[in-house]
Amino acid sequence: MASAKIEDILDLTTLDQYISAIGAATLLKSVELFQELLPEYLDNLKAAYQNGDKKALCEEAHKYKGAAGSIGLKRIQQLAQALQHGEEPIWQSAHPQWLADIVSMTAKDLEHLIEYLRSKS
Repeated sequence: MASAKIEDILDLTTLDQYISAIGAATLLKSVELFQELLPEYLDNLKAAYQNGDKKALCEEAHKYKGAAGSIGLKRIQQLAQALQHGEEPIWQSAHPQWLADIVSMTAKDLEHLIEYLRSKS
């Protein structure tokens, strides 16, 4: 897979607004909290999927979307946005890949985010 551009991974506009308002160090604390909660978020998503519980999967994806968006993880937010909409026709065929992408990409995207924030501190 070709490597994604930083603007595809992170919501740079929102991040720069947050940095201007509260500073990169304060935002980094929110990122660290997200990192601490990440195993639980991912476990909840995977459990709902493995249990075949579409309603729970969509609800967990909605929560994950909000958490990822609140710290500027654009790509992850977009994947979770798609995953939360179980009523969409494409959902049935595409949701396993969206979930796999969330699981596989979040840690690396977080690394990019932390690197970005540290460069702004």
